[in-house]
Amino acid sequence: MPRSTAVFVCRECGGESLRWQGQCPHCRAWNSLEEFVLPKGRKGRAEPSGRQRAIPIAEVDAGESSRLVLAWGELNRVLGGGVVPGSLVLLGGEPGVGKSTLLLHLAVQATSGDAPVLYISAEESPSQVALRARRMDALAPGLLLLSETDLEGVIAAIERERPGVVIVDSVQTVQDPALEAAAGSVSQVREVASRLMRLAKSSGVTVFLVGHVTKEGAIAGPRVLEHLVDTVLYLEGDRHQEIRILRATKNRFGSAEEIGLLAMGENGLEEVVDPGALLLGEAPPAPGTAVLASLEGSRPLLIELQGLVVQGGPMPRRSANGVDLNRLHMLIAVLQKRAGQALGDKDVFVNVAGGMRVTEPAADLGLALAIAGSAMNRVLPERTVVMGEIGLTGDVRRVPRLDRRLQEAARRGFTTAVVPAGVSGPPGLRLVEVSELGAALRLLEPAAAATAPR
Repeated sequence: MPRSTAVFVCRECGGESLRWQGQCPHCRAWNSLEEFVLPKGRKGRAEPSGRQRAIPIAEVDAGESSRLVLAWGELNRVLGGGVVPGSLVLLGGEPGVGKSTLLLHLAVQATSGDAPVLYISAEESPSQVALRARRMDALAPGLLLLSETDLEGVIAAIERERPGVVIVDSVQTVQDPALEAAAGSVSQVREVASRLMRLAKSSGVTVFLVGHVTKEGAIAGPRVLEHLVDTVLYLEGDRHQEIRILRATKNRFGSAEEIGLLAMGENGLEEVVDPGALLLGEAPPAPGTAVLASLEGSRPLLIELQGLVVQGGPMPRRSANGVDLNRLHMLIAVLQKRAGQALGDKDVFVNVAGGMRVTEPAADLGLALAIAGSAMNRVLPERTVVMGEIGLTGDVRRVPRLDRRLQEAARRGFTTAVVPAGVSGPPGLRLVEVSELGAALRLLEPAAAATAPR
């Protein structure tokens, strides 16, 4: 049996130490060092093959390869235009959200290339994957299936089959037999990802890794895993909701702010071509609702915000679904101090329809109008869209890319937009400019005045 050497690896930053310490010497995180057993003769890091001459960056051959364009535009958008040969992509998400289903759809679409697609299932048996593929109508002839947990077997299959795309489901269940640690440990995940990364770069094959997530929603394993890969994707959504959001948090080949909208159905996932038709309801305007023109990456989305204010008890509740709770507390305080809304003894609930999540400050004005509308039993005029950030003084401030937001609102048939002062919009869209919160609240009408559908 080969002799081994132990080093200690930080699960947060990936830094190494020759002895265990209570605090990582690199990132100062406490109790984050875990033992990494390195067999004698195995190099933990690649050694330089020889001295190389530094050259001007203008002389470097970029060697841009043509991307593999998939059938779904939502996937191409998030990946930056398509699948890049030789890239390493990490996909994370909650259990049951549809990670394996999404990658099976991607595998079928990737079989349109010259090389086959190899799907390595390290968690499910081949019959389980085949059963899902039949249900999804994903029995493509160029899709190869392998059930393997041994890293050496995985690499041997890749070298033998020479696929264009490899999917490993999941990286936490693949094990390098040369390491004594259990599968899923820091040392195993780090080594498996490193060897697959070197294989992808040297052979030009694209590797997709499925990653488990912790209860906090971060990808389990060492933080260095996200630094190793080229692209990090998260599949978000409630299993009780239809909508799934594919979000890029890191992308070396495109924007890291794009999202793709998908819908879960009986036969798997489908891309959402027209998000507005799915996110906006057909019910007439009601007290406590406002439509926001949100921006996710370069894509404008129209989202319905909902607020409900009811009489509370001695300790009033504040509940936020799809928005930041601290932001809700701030808006309630501004409504009380700057707009005279008596909300101190009221329960306040806010929700983003369709299971979406909104984090940008542009939702402030819409949330404030939804809360105030519910408290006063008033509504916004029909076909009205709202956007604007609210400061602590009650002023309404501009938000980025208002032109794209307003163009999307006009395209969807909205006729009025409540916006910060000093904004110009497209023809056919009437702009109502407000500079402070009180002026926006005066736009609310008695509930009986709005009966036509939006």
